[in-house]
Amino acid sequence: MKCACVYLLVGLSLLLSRPARAQQAAADSVGPDRLAAYTFANDAYFRTDYYFTQGMTGLVVHPALHRLPGARLLRLRPAAAGSWYGLRVVYDGFTPLRIQDAFIRRGDRPYAAYLYAEYLRHASLSAHRRLTTSLSLGVIGPAAGAKGFQTKLHELLGAPTPRGWDYQIRNDLVLGYAGRLEQRLGGLGRWAELLGGGTAALGTLRTYAAADARLRLGLFNPYLSDLGVRRASNSAGYRRLQLFAEGQIEGRLIGYDATLQGGLLRRDNPYELPAGAIRRGVLRSTATLALGYAGLRLSLSTVQTSPEFRGARRHRWAQLAVLVAF
Repeated sequence: MKCACVYLLVGLSLLLSRPARAQQAAADSVGPDRLAAYTFANDAYFRTDYYFTQGMTGLVVHPALHRLPGARLLRLRPAAAGSWYGLRVVYDGFTPLRIQDAFIRRGDRPYAAYLYAEYLRHASLSAHRRLTTSLSLGVIGPAAGAKGFQTKLHELLGAPTPRGWDYQIRNDLVLGYAGRLEQRLGGLGRWAELLGGGTAALGTLRTYAAADARLRLGLFNPYLSDLGVRRASNSAGYRRLQLFAEGQIEGRLIGYDATLQGGLLRRDNPYELPAGAIRRGVLRSTATLALGYAGLRLSLSTVQTSPEFRGARRHRWAQLAVLVAF
């Protein structure tokens, strides 16, 4: 599996090095929206401290970002109603079931963490369809800083000290390309909305394909009409107050996961799971409550995932998110 992914990534790099097609090089209609977002996720809300144990993201969307190197690589399709470009930084950490053990827990999840930047483009293909493409670059391993971050956080909270980070997945490259297509399937006025989506990702961190469905109920602006919030100067005809609940279910077909199997370039990891131990079908569900007014939105989500490897448990965590237009 590792060799196959290497060959695929080599092919991807050769493809991205070729001149862009005339269609992709055409001028992009860039939307004026400017926004920032931050999320913090942790499983401590459910009194657990294992598997996916903490994560953070920071996102900025700005019209000037369409000038960054690599923008042409994101233009798989021309946008009918505008594009938005953003930069996201992602950090996530993973541990086995018992962090107090100062030895390798065979058959359990390896310690792992990654930190990467993602350059993305949201393109409105129509009023009811959107394509998102992204390039990611970063690192998995000690360079992500998870050992120091979790140790200090547990010290401040008076929680048990994690003792196994010396056995984490070693430093390796995070490089990937992903595409996601979302489609509005139906609705009931402005009170209910059903959407479907499909995702394909190829990279050294994760390679997978996924399909999902999303149901929204309450007071909200159409999901595909914007990125969640709008500035007052750009909100004519849109709700200023948003209050809604959202449920999403996603099924993933896993090809490769470096947090379980180790990175593609290193062969000296202290511990990693064999390919045969990985569950190739994973189901994830998310429930969200959101409150927004004008250019600010707050949301609280709970996420649950089915076992990701043989002998694993189901797991769940909570996530807080802040989204603001500027």
